[in-house]
Amino acid sequence: MPWIQLKLNATSETAEPISELLQDSGALAVTFLDAHDTPIFEPLPGETRLWGNTDIVALYEADQDLFPIVEALKLHPIMTPDFAWKVEQLEDKDWEREWMDNFHPMKFGKRLWICPSWRDVPDESAVNVMLDPGLAFGTGTHPTTHLCLEWLESLDLAGKTVIDFGCGSGILAIAALKLGAAKVIGIDIDPQAITASLDNASRNNVADKIELYLAKDQPEGLLADVVVANILAGPLRELFQPISALVKPQGLLGLSGILEQQADELNAVYQAQFNMDNPTIKDEWARLSGQKA
Repeated sequence: MPWIQLKLNATSETAEPISELLQDSGALAVTFLDAHDTPIFEPLPGETRLWGNTDIVALYEADQDLFPIVEALKLHPIMTPDFAWKVEQLEDKDWEREWMDNFHPMKFGKRLWICPSWRDVPDESAVNVMLDPGLAFGTGTHPTTHLCLEWLESLDLAGKTVIDFGCGSGILAIAALKLGAAKVIGIDIDPQAITASLDNASRNNVADKIELYLAKDQPEGLLADVVVANILAGPLRELFQPISALVKPQGLLGLSGILEQQADELNAVYQAQFNMDNPTIKDEWARLSGQKA
C-alpha cells in the first residue's frame, strides 16, 4: 500500500503538542527526527528526549489530502505562519524487509562479530554475539558502542568478572562473556534495559553467567576486574566515585559516550584514581581507559 508523509520542523518545546495535533488529524504514525543528526541515547522511563531542532514526520494513507491539515496548522497558536514543511510520496515496499536489510554483521577487533539473527554468521570460528535491534540502546552501530566493543575484544577476559555500568541492550555484557569472562554484572536505571539484557543473554546462551540489577537495587560492595560504562560525559563525571569504587585495585576501566571535546576534562577527573591512557577517538566520539592505581 502506498503512503504519503508530512514532514515539518519544530523545537523541543513544540514537538509534543504538534505531534498530538497531527495524530488528531488522522496520522497513522508520528516520528521525531533530529534535524541536525545529533545522536540521542535511550531516555529514562517515562521521558521523551527531544532535540533543540526537531523534524516531525507524520505518515498518512496515500489518498489523504494534506493541504487542509497544513492550513489548519498555520492557524494554530503554537505554530509560526511560515514554518517549514514538505509533503512526500512514499513508494509501496516491504518496510519490515527494508528495515532488516539495513543491519549487517559487524566486526570489532580481530575476532568479535555482532550479528542480527536473520543474517548468516560470517565466521563460525569467531566470537559471535547474536543481537537484534530492540528495546534498549546498543546494537554496535554507534561509535561509542563500537569503541567499547573494540576495547573489550583487546583484553584478556578469561576468568575475569566484568561490570557493565549502564548495560542497555546487554551488548557489552554479552560480548564480555563470549570473550571469556567468567561472570558479568549488568547495571542500569531503566527496567527495559534489564529486560532487553536478559532476553539477549538468553538468546546467546549466557544467561546463567550474568547478573542484572537496577541501579537502586545493586548490592553493596560489588567489585570487578573490568568495568565498562558507555553512558554520557555528565553522568560519568557525577558518578566518578561510585563507578571507581566498582573497580578492583589494578583493575581496568573503560568509559565512552563522551564527545571528543569532553575527553581531556573527563580524563583528568578519573586520573585521581586511575592511570589513564590517551583518549581513543572515532567519529568525534571518545573512549577513555585506564588501570586503577
